[in-house]
Amino acid sequence: MESFLSLKVSLILLLLVLVNCVVVHGDGIDDVQPLSKIAIHRALFAFHASASLRADPVLLGTKGEDFQWITVELDCPDPSEDDWVAVFSPAKFNSSTCPPGDDPKQQAPHICSAPIKFKFANDSNGEYTKTGKASLKFRLINQRADFSIALFSGGLSNPKLLAVSNTVTFANPKAPLYPRLSQGKAWNEMAVTWTSGYNIIDAVPFVEWGFKGESQTQSPAGTLTFHRNAMCGPPARTIGWRDPGYIHTSFLKDLWPNSLYTYKLGHRLFNGSYIWSKSYYFKSSPYPGQDSLQRVVIFGDMGKAERDGSNEYTNFQPGSLNTTDQLIKDLDNIDILFHIGDITYANGYISQWDQFTSQVEPIASTIPYMIASGNHERDVPGTGSFFETNDSGGECGVLAETMFYVPAENRAKFWYSTDYGMFHFCIADSEHDWREGSEQYKFIEKCLASADRQKQPWLIFAAHRVLGYSSDYWKDGSYGETMGKESLQKLWQKYKVDIAFYGHVHNYERTCPIYQNRCVNTEKSHYSGTVNGTIHIVVGAGGYQLNSYSPLKIDWSIYKVSDFGFGKLTAFNHSSLLFEYKRSSDGEVYDSFTISRDYRDVLACVHDGCEPTTLAT
Repeated sequence: MESFLSLKVSLILLLLVLVNCVVVHGDGIDDVQPLSKIAIHRALFAFHASASLRADPVLLGTKGEDFQWITVELDCPDPSEDDWVAVFSPAKFNSSTCPPGDDPKQQAPHICSAPIKFKFANDSNGEYTKTGKASLKFRLINQRADFSIALFSGGLSNPKLLAVSNTVTFANPKAPLYPRLSQGKAWNEMAVTWTSGYNIIDAVPFVEWGFKGESQTQSPAGTLTFHRNAMCGPPARTIGWRDPGYIHTSFLKDLWPNSLYTYKLGHRLFNGSYIWSKSYYFKSSPYPGQDSLQRVVIFGDMGKAERDGSNEYTNFQPGSLNTTDQLIKDLDNIDILFHIGDITYANGYISQWDQFTSQVEPIASTIPYMIASGNHERDVPGTGSFFETNDSGGECGVLAETMFYVPAENRAKFWYSTDYGMFHFCIADSEHDWREGSEQYKFIEKCLASADRQKQPWLIFAAHRVLGYSSDYWKDGSYGETMGKESLQKLWQKYKVDIAFYGHVHNYERTCPIYQNRCVNTEKSHYSGTVNGTIHIVVGAGGYQLNSYSPLKIDWSIYKVSDFGFGKLTAFNHSSLLFEYKRSSDGEVYDSFTISRDYRDVLACVHDGCEPTTLAT
């Protein structure tokens, strides 16, 4: 009897651990894109003659808007609490739209495309199961195709299609939308990337730009797209596929430093007419080494959420809108932004990339929105990812590499360097090999070595996965990728990297200046002179479900908090740097520290970080 009770207690403890795993770890069991909860491949056609949906208005964007709210009036004679309503685009989503040879095991008619978003029918009316009537509101963005709304019974697991609404469309579904700025390969170059429905055989893409209030010039744009066969697996290649439209990039060159420019996206049709976006603006980069106020935001793992409350089946990314809105609110005090991996969490549902670029448009259209590759952008087994998981849902990096521009030599190898005034950034790709001797390791060393610390005193390393230190619950309170720390820390020390940033772990944590598992500086908030090591900061709480920490007490962990937020670096001059971790909900500062030093302090010799001497010296 005693042994039975002991076994029972052990099983209960194991169950509690498993439950904790589901709840707290973003890359764990519950790491599921909400659209994947829908078993759309099982959907049956069960049209009900008396069930109906009416969407209004039917024509959107008549004043040039790129989003609009619609109201869906629902009437179902046999309501159930698990009835749900989905938005499809294109409006025709039956088997006639399926690619040839889609799935021979499925019998026509069937649905081969996941919806863009969904809500349960009783979302806005608790009386739905009694009356069969509901009024739902959806926020639609322009996504290059028309829409229809469908009513299903049977829950998400065994959907039965009861009714389909009228068609809803935007006045110009092909319009150029959602510009994303990024630093070009030169400090005085800005890349402008956007999405449209115009192929190069339909129209010529370009950007019209210039100093605010002065004559404008035009710069041509290149055009990219990709097709279903570029996806590496399901769901991106199957039910998650949606035509991405055309992605255009123009390079605005020879910019004057610190200058305000206006720009708008254009397409010249072959009949001689023009299609224009609305006007935008940006401020160009400072000259490298310029002594002025410079502000950088950095975070990871934000994702997207829907302002109409749809797709919230698993509370997938509860903090993403708070982070987005707080950044928009503080945009006048931000110069450049780094989103270091796990960008959309589309996980193979291609429509969600449009949703994300729409969400961040107020930010990305105004300041450079630099990204890094994360597991949810790149990883697919057998495709060259360093980690053999399907976290990207078959995207294998194609979406991230195409939808956003980064100044990499090869965008399929998502590592790059970029300068901003007094900052020099080395952005690694943790989904490719970064161990000593690898191509990326050689790049990282070259990037760190190339920093002119007299002009750019603030040297920043960033990657998605924790290649340094973290007391995440899942890493036994030690650090992230063991090989990463062993391979890279001698580079951080040799080149005196100030701060290394990471995402992937969904919380905030800051270490002391650290080298080989030990604090090399006893200060906690105000560092001056020679710092002696690298401060490692996890900023992976951009919006996804939060993680917990190891229960172990770790000497090098100075501050940690499990709340949504983002990091902000403010360089006041060549000698003074402020870091703040700001809460997404209200912008309040949770944690901060300063570094004050002169150039001679950067040159100072530290352990394992001294220049080798030769007979010549």
